[in-house]
Amino acid sequence: MADAPANADVLVVFGITGDLAKVMTFRSLYRLEKRELLDCPIVGVAVDDWTVDQLVERARESIVGTGEQLDEGVFQRLSARFSYVSGDFGDDATYKRVATAIDGKQRPVFYLEIPPFLFGRVVKGLHDAGLTANARVVVEKPFGHDRDSAHALAEELHRYIDESQLYRIDHYLGKMGLEEILHLRFANAMLEPVWSRNYLSSVEITMAEDFGVEDRGHFYDPVGALRDVVVNHLMQLVAAAAMEAPSRGDPTTIKDSQVALFRAVKEADPAHYVRGQYDGYRSIDGVAADSTTETYAALRLEIENWRWAGVPFFIRTGKRLPVTQTELRLVFRHPPKLGFAMYDSLQPNQLVVKLDPTTGIQLLVEAHRADEKRASTITLDMEFSQEGGEGPTPYEVLLHAALVGDTTRFTRQDGVEETWRIMQPLLDAPPPVHAYAPGSWGPKEADELVAGYGKWYGPWIAP
Repeated sequence: MADAPANADVLVVFGITGDLAKVMTFRSLYRLEKRELLDCPIVGVAVDDWTVDQLVERARESIVGTGEQLDEGVFQRLSARFSYVSGDFGDDATYKRVATAIDGKQRPVFYLEIPPFLFGRVVKGLHDAGLTANARVVVEKPFGHDRDSAHALAEELHRYIDESQLYRIDHYLGKMGLEEILHLRFANAMLEPVWSRNYLSSVEITMAEDFGVEDRGHFYDPVGALRDVVVNHLMQLVAAAAMEAPSRGDPTTIKDSQVALFRAVKEADPAHYVRGQYDGYRSIDGVAADSTTETYAALRLEIENWRWAGVPFFIRTGKRLPVTQTELRLVFRHPPKLGFAMYDSLQPNQLVVKLDPTTGIQLLVEAHRADEKRASTITLDMEFSQEGGEGPTPYEVLLHAALVGDTTRFTRQDGVEETWRIMQPLLDAPPPVHAYAPGSWGPKEADELVAGYGKWYGPWIAP
């Protein structure tokens, strides 16, 4: 058995003065410090001519700004870890200063909170400065904008570091997802047999957001819903819901099972793809006046293997929908009609796994209660928060995983390229975009996707 990865002995954050650090990183580092899971110095690198004191003050403002209750003792321990290097990412002298700042450290983690077009330049600079031999390099999505660009980006990075050193961070994978769904599926003998074409009519994955693009028009308009969340976030949920049980729990074996599942998914058909754009989107700063970018995407996927043949996977996501909720929903086949049972109008049995912003499980079954004349649907549900405390935030999970060398929640290049393969036809021949009203469930055309399979169910919103 291979030795467990050693913990990092320094964390270097490129772009630490940017918005992502302000919103996510400082809070996550603070929470890790509070849980006593940080044991290394933190070096910030950015072009801004800041002092360490300015960096500490930004950290304080950021943590408080996220609503976190600041414990002064915890913050003092965190801030004592900080140092700062100022410099242009295109200047070799910057990387020499980084080398000086981490002199003597053997297992650095370099976290690149910077635009993807800078990834190659920064990794080359680190390599040329002799800093990548035992390093882990964490990069933020997007990992390309199509299959070819994803491949080209990986080729560029692989000139300087091995794939095993590359940690592709996607905050969604820090939420309840792959590992938790796999445990639910395969650790319960009553669930695994019915999680297949023998019992299921369809599978629905919904990622609804009640907010819009707001001040992110410059970023969002060139991207759209398909690139933003479907090809990465939601395809990871498809893998968790559909992959076979990995033979071992190590990251490589789990990723092999994921990729095997992706390879069984047929390329998506533009005829089974609906795009929507909410009214008012084009008036947002940074959005083109004639934009055809989708803020809503719904599609159907088919998986060609023994477990899933004939069971469509319906995926939908959108902004300015009625609620914010992500869920995985298994829709079961209808039972046969029986003379004594009067349930023609009842909905099918369903198993719902709620993933965000809270987590839980719900089971919808038919029962004939004593106080009713006919059978009716009853719900059996549980919010996980009722059985435990607040879990760690996604970036908290992922930063800690990078620091300890656990790659389970990070995507591998062959998986990235396979998901782009699946979605490429939708990028090459996108259907027209349909308008929808904010607060609605998207364009009515999306209902045609599920025709013959009931309807879009849910999402389940617990009171």
